[in-house]
Amino acid sequence: MTVQSHWQDALDAVDGAPRRQGPLRGVTVLDVTRVVAGPYCAMMLGDLGATVIKVENPAEPDYARDFPPFVGAGGDRFSAFFAQYNRNKLGITLDLKSEEGQELLRELVRRSDVLVENFRAGTMDRLGLGFEALREENPALVYTAISGFGQYGPSSRKPAYDNSGQATGGLWSMNGYPDREPVRVGTIIGDLSASLYAAFGTVSALREAERSGVGQLVDVSQQDAILSLTETAVVDYTVGGRVAGPLGNDHPFVRPYGLFPCKDGHVFFGGYTQKLWRESCELFGAPELVDDPEIATMEQRFEEETYQRRVKPIVEGWFATRTKAELEAIAGDRVPLSAVKDIGEVVRDPQIAAREMVVDVDYPGGAVGIFGLPVKLSETPGDPRAQAPAPGQHNDDVLGAALGLSAERLAELRERGVI
Repeated sequence: MTVQSHWQDALDAVDGAPRRQGPLRGVTVLDVTRVVAGPYCAMMLGDLGATVIKVENPAEPDYARDFPPFVGAGGDRFSAFFAQYNRNKLGITLDLKSEEGQELLRELVRRSDVLVENFRAGTMDRLGLGFEALREENPALVYTAISGFGQYGPSSRKPAYDNSGQATGGLWSMNGYPDREPVRVGTIIGDLSASLYAAFGTVSALREAERSGVGQLVDVSQQDAILSLTETAVVDYTVGGRVAGPLGNDHPFVRPYGLFPCKDGHVFFGGYTQKLWRESCELFGAPELVDDPEIATMEQRFEEETYQRRVKPIVEGWFATRTKAELEAIAGDRVPLSAVKDIGEVVRDPQIAAREMVVDVDYPGGAVGIFGLPVKLSETPGDPRAQAPAPGQHNDDVLGAALGLSAERLAELRERGVI
């Protein structure tokens, strides 16, 4: 048996380890990340079958473990936040500031395919564990680095959070209402989008490494990720000099297309094309409006003054006396009309249930309902139903049974705080 096959067999044999299925089975990922930008990337790789080994500092594990909400109490208390982003992982501890911890990571790198880290640019280099150093250990290593501003450039060494990406990538300035101060997007879109791009880049680089035997650095920044989400803002500025600003719930030119109040909340309605406007007029009992000479064409309805004076009041009149459910029933499959749902309504949505986008995972303190895997593969599906590890839960399995350290050696490393 080769060293590599023993390694994979030993990882697969870990008691209680996530079930290995999906197209990435056989790929080993070292997850040297924390919070969300990084853990989310590695989680997606794990959901799709990769063996993900989460590496945490023994004295200071991922501080997302202390983020609410919590399940259970006492020794069974566990962060549901952490559980959601760290499912499908084995957990080990290493002090990467110690020489022995660094050497153990190098040993792991020699047997792994991917390493994901999300420290500030330069941090891993100072530890002797940056891309150039680790590629000496494993030339085929895919080294994925997620950071606020990337691995080079004048801002690369700056500290950053999700809000830093929203601020410097332009999105924050575009969100909200034009007569108020800008509003951040109501989720950690910088962390999440950077993780998504990192997962895509990792799989792309892994494909090349499998083909050529040459690994590479996958460099993803939150600022870059956010900028790529700003739709037409860049070309509006480079072509026409227009600086994008907050639009509230309006589209810059397409109308009717946006948020509308109804009897028990709000709906999104997008009946702006000729076909969809005609369908809408018929569905809501106003077929005569199709040929109304003032609003008969898309160009007429897009015009701001005409929209505000004629079109918007018509649509608001259609919706005002009906509930979200009634409006969705009327629209059916004919026009785009969707209830604006709170998260409770989303979790109970039969479409979400059909797609298995909320799944329960059992923990000693109780079940945790987490979001599922959005990528649905017909032949080799992934699986999000797996626990997140406790700090160092799999030290004996990964560092002992798989890597070959003796029980005495493991006990010594524990005693000195290396693991």
